[in-house]
Amino acid sequence: MDFGVVLQADPPSSAVVSLMRRAERNGFRYGWTFDSTVLWQEPFVLYSRILEHTDRLIVGPMVTNPSTRAPEVTASTFATLNEMYGNRTVCGIGRGDSAMRVAGRPPNTLARLGEAIGAIRELAEGREADVGGHRIRIPWIRNGKLPVWMAAYGPKALAMTGQLADGFILQLADPFLTEWMVKAVRQAATDAGRDPADVTICVAAPAYVGDDLDHAREQCRWFGGMVGNHVADLVARYGEHSGMVPDELTDYIKARQGYDYSHHGRADNPDTAFVPDAVVDRFCLLGPAAAHLDKLRRLKELGVDQFALYAMHDAKESTIDAYGAEIIPAFAD
Repeated sequence: MDFGVVLQADPPSSAVVSLMRRAERNGFRYGWTFDSTVLWQEPFVLYSRILEHTDRLIVGPMVTNPSTRAPEVTASTFATLNEMYGNRTVCGIGRGDSAMRVAGRPPNTLARLGEAIGAIRELAEGREADVGGHRIRIPWIRNGKLPVWMAAYGPKALAMTGQLADGFILQLADPFLTEWMVKAVRQAATDAGRDPADVTICVAAPAYVGDDLDHAREQCRWFGGMVGNHVADLVARYGEHSGMVPDELTDYIKARQGYDYSHHGRADNPDTAFVPDAVVDRFCLLGPAAAHLDKLRRLKELGVDQFALYAMHDAKESTIDAYGAEIIPAFAD
């Protein structure tokens, strides 16, 4: 199993670079950031600096979207980083939650997202692609490589992931929901004539290593609120207890009363009081290292290829170090 770290692009940018370097020293292979152009600093500028100051780390957004960044711009930016640093990027992409809503626009349609996945990958690898009805190619790209991983929860998005994407990003670490969603992605890949093993499975969630479980929960409760935004969209589309989405994913948002994106992804988010302890425990990895190892082994058995650790709490350094000392070595091949 590979490991990644996910950070917000908060200033100072030097602190983000420093944490990414720390992660690489501890055996992490991937360095991810949020991508909301209003809320945080420009991640692609940071990627250039991170790649310059690391040797092997693969970087990318978790996740970008096809509207705040046009597909041809996204492809050219990745291709430039790859030319500079040797194909060490990955494109995580989704419909766009915070990036779009903070800018006053709704998330992208799945149709637009599906078109963008193919166009970004084709263009970034030097091939011709259709963008807005025009066939274009970036002529200077040589030997470019860009895997495109899609973030998804709902049945249509999971199906599209299996049909089109190189990887699946699932932003929660509940084994029951992971099993359900991985099966949906793999079935869609099979139905599309693809080898389901070709779709990399990445589970992303907060991890907090420590013995004070109550404190860890409070530091990670924000994540249930963030996931709740996507869940609310699913309930609006499919209704409650529809059978289209597991009740284990949707039931907990009944007391949700809105969301202020100025607190997005932060431990002090006041809009997450509705998230019960049981959901924090299911969605995140909390407690001593042994508890993390147990849950990660269960996720690996379900086919998870990478665990990406959200380090958005008051123990970033110590949790990264604990993973490097006690957890990542246990999964070394």
